[in-house]
Amino acid sequence: MLVEIENLSVAFPTQQGESLAVRGVSLTLGAEKLGIVGESGSGKSLTARSVLKLLPRNARLAADKLAFDGIDVLKADESAMRAIRGKRAGLILQDPKYSLNPVMTAGEQIAEAWQVHHRASRRAAREAALDLLAQVRINDPARVAGAYPHELSGGMGQRVMIAMMLAPNPEMLIADEPTSALDATVQAEILRLMEDLVSRRGMALMLISHDLPLVSHFCDRVVVMYAGRIVEELAAGELARATHPYTRGLLECLPALSHPKRRLPVMQRDPAWLK
Repeated sequence: MLVEIENLSVAFPTQQGESLAVRGVSLTLGAEKLGIVGESGSGKSLTARSVLKLLPRNARLAADKLAFDGIDVLKADESAMRAIRGKRAGLILQDPKYSLNPVMTAGEQIAEAWQVHHRASRRAAREAALDLLAQVRINDPARVAGAYPHELSGGMGQRVMIAMMLAPNPEMLIADEPTSALDATVQAEILRLMEDLVSRRGMALMLISHDLPLVSHFCDRVVVMYAGRIVEELAAGELARATHPYTRGLLECLPALSHPKRRLPVMQRDPAWLK
């Protein structure tokens, strides 16, 4: 297994005492596509970022086991984590407008990411950047390489972000809502691209989303989170047959063209789900 998590908790200090944002989470990830779903605030992103130790300074991280390819993340110092971040595990964020450097061209940013991990010349890095842009299906890599982020569309910017994350040839990608800022057509293109790249490179993928239909079609396995804990885990193809009331509530709140409803149901939350 590439990622092993047992009894993970992430807590933050508050005026009322310590608040647990993630509690008792256990999961594993191999060479597969794992979807983590749930509403905003359920702990999806904190769980994924814990693997890379990319948490706020005031966060308290604890676990019985938190390992990346056998490396104890809890005991790893910053130097050891830098050898994992980017090089072995890439993070694709939600909106490229806030992730890309506005004063560097797309090509410069990809070349920089490649050069840091390959210790090669600037010329080799520029050539690698063009090749990576071609790999993410950009038709005119030279033009896009010379463009600044504000000159790119949302879908093009996200392709640049993916190219940057692929530059070190990582073993795992964490995609945190990578398509939520894009329209439906571009979403489908980006997901097909990610699926192709992950399959060809044999990478692990952790996809964070609140889009259940997307995850059910794209992932191999799905973990459903509520209030900081995992309430259900099942194969993606079995998501429609989920049994936990929270997962059922999420599914029933979705509109369907084939079965129109006058009013979408409102989820009735049970305090027992917090236990």
